[in-house]
Amino acid sequence: MSILFDSNSKVIVQGITGKQGSFHTKLMMEYGTNVVGGVRPGKGGEWFEGTVPIFDTVKKAREVTGANVNMVIVPPAAAVDAIYESVDAGIELIIVLTEHIPVHDMMKAYQYVKASNSRLIGPNCPGLLVPDVGKVGFMPGSIATPGNVGVVSKSGTLTYEVVYALTEAGLGQTTCIGIGGDPVIGTTFVDVLEMFENDPDTEKVVLIGEIGGRAEIDAAEYIKKHMTKPVAAFIAGQSAPPGKRMGHAGAIVSGGEGTAEEKIKALQNAGVRVARNPEEIPDLLK
Repeated sequence: MSILFDSNSKVIVQGITGKQGSFHTKLMMEYGTNVVGGVRPGKGGEWFEGTVPIFDTVKKAREVTGANVNMVIVPPAAAVDAIYESVDAGIELIIVLTEHIPVHDMMKAYQYVKASNSRLIGPNCPGLLVPDVGKVGFMPGSIATPGNVGVVSKSGTLTYEVVYALTEAGLGQTTCIGIGGDPVIGTTFVDVLEMFENDPDTEKVVLIGEIGGRAEIDAAEYIKKHMTKPVAAFIAGQSAPPGKRMGHAGAIVSGGEGTAEEKIKALQNAGVRVARNPEEIPDLLK
């Protein structure tokens, strides 16, 4: 069993004709993802790769295909409107890969999504992957294998590294999710941890965090109060100087808050085994 995505999921891609959208859609299809349509205004009636219909609007794509997942891979200036359009069309799961969306715009989009029945993952995220079932986003399917470990991460690259290490150690995964590292995101660590806790097939969990903000502190509090499954974690940016943004827009330590030391201590106090480097995680789970 997986969370959020399974073999019945029907995916459309908003931005399917762009360079990145086209490239990653092809990889998703090759992996087995059920891509049922694409969206690009002015391109309605055309076909992608000869088999996937393109529509002018998300609403029309959903009406014709029954899509319940939309991968948004459009320029930053168009991304928030893409989120609004997806919500208005009734898309259940909206995965936004686009980065550099202004924080103020995302604050409004966040509230719009929260007032609906849709769920948003991202922005600025690698998407999700269910081994041997499908993927939506950038994650390389070749490194994953089915199993009982759930993975949730802020970082795309570290997600790949940890998933590969788990696979090499014989620890397969149920679902791998990149939630994104921007200051305002649609789905948090706590949201995903709750899903993994309630998923009967997920027996262990990996959390990959980073400096900045308090998402990992909130996760530690949730784990301490509610999680019955073992959790291993890694916090990136342990050597980052205060006041410097490291990679993600949300990865900045300000006023002494959001340090790696603070987050590691909170996680350890919650019973989480914290790795010194990503390669240690499989041993901590065993």
